[in-house]
This record gives sequence, structure tokens and C-alpha cells, in this order.
Amino acid sequence: MTTQLVGDLLILALAARVFGADAVTLLRRLAAAGVRAGVSEMTRHHQRGEGR
Repeated sequence: MTTQLVGDLLILALAARVFGADAVTLLRRLAAAGVRAGVSEMTRHHQRGEGR
């Protein structure tokens, strides 16, 4: 685990603790949007022949 990842996880844990359930819901929505964006990017590269 990189130092940056550890820092990000600590900030997320602190935000969840401070803001409660609202922060957790927001983080889940952001994570889902990030996954959708990543899949979209991979699909786009694959369609152009840039995959693997």
C-alpha cells in the first residue's frame, strides 16, 4: 500500500466519522461513478484497438 493511498483512506475514514451516514452515502456514489468512468475508458480504448 502506498503512502498516498494510506493518507487517502485515513481522510475518508475521518470524513465518515465526522459527517456520518451522509458522507458514507456520498463516498459510495463517488466510488460508483469512478468505476463507471473507468469501465467506460477501458471500453473506449478496447474499441480503438489500444487494449492490451
